[in-house]
Amino acid sequence: MPSVDRLTPLLERFRVRTRLFHTGPLCGTTAFPASSGHGYLHVLRRGEMEVTHRRPDGRTEREVITRPSLLFFPRPLDHTFLNAPTDESDFACATLDFDGGATHPLVRTLPSVIVLPLDEVTALAPALDLLFSEVDNVRCGRPLVADRMFEVVLIQLLRWMLDNSGRLDLPPGLLPGLADERLAPALVAMHEAPGDPWNLESLARRSNMSRSAFAARFKDVLGRSPGDHLTEWRLTVAQEQLRAGMPVSTVAAELGYASASAFSRVFAQRIGHSPRAWLALAA
Repeated sequence: MPSVDRLTPLLERFRVRTRLFHTGPLCGTTAFPASSGHGYLHVLRRGEMEVTHRRPDGRTEREVITRPSLLFFPRPLDHTFLNAPTDESDFACATLDFDGGATHPLVRTLPSVIVLPLDEVTALAPALDLLFSEVDNVRCGRPLVADRMFEVVLIQLLRWMLDNSGRLDLPPGLLPGLADERLAPALVAMHEAPGDPWNLESLARRSNMSRSAFAARFKDVLGRSPGDHLTEWRLTVAQEQLRAGMPVSTVAAELGYASASAFSRVFAQRIGHSPRAWLALAA
């Protein structure tokens, strides 16, 4: 794929914060409730275990993990680890907090759980080596460095997912779109400059495609039209700006709307409340 940074425009606007909360063995049954409000990133360094989690349809899914693996739960989800009562199962675990929670653009497009054997994701090895070096030694600033290293592990994981999206059997959405070498330049352009006057012709030009071919491919890969994606992206950015205290008129101008009233109409149509009413409910 041509050199285009598909992650920075997302993660600069919508940060993710990781916090180490456990290292070492987990014995018996350990529950990680969705009520915590966090996502989770677990690294099984050695040992075996059974993991259970609740599927969207309500059924319980079980998987036996027999190899060192990374387990990624991007959204709050009840899940449980069952380990033999020995010291042989060794973990490093972190919570994940995405700006915007479930509305984070990447979180919306990810499956509820991803399990990857570490030996299949060789790009993670240097970051994991540094992470384990920190968690295994008590030194000044250890928690801070471990938290930052988990962020690096997460970014490396997202890079791997972009490069291997075909292996993940993802539904149409943002991640498959960013993984598509034809669509990625147009998506990144929208994400970097949501207030620019984008239209089908200018976006298709970014992807070096005809308007009809671009529109058809976009709908097939992302499950929505380019215009719908641009509106959704603008409103997602708007919600973060409103939370930060930016006036409605300023948000409207920065995101390319002709007036605050035009922005408010679109916001209410898509979100179900005016910007001020939504902000009062979100407070």
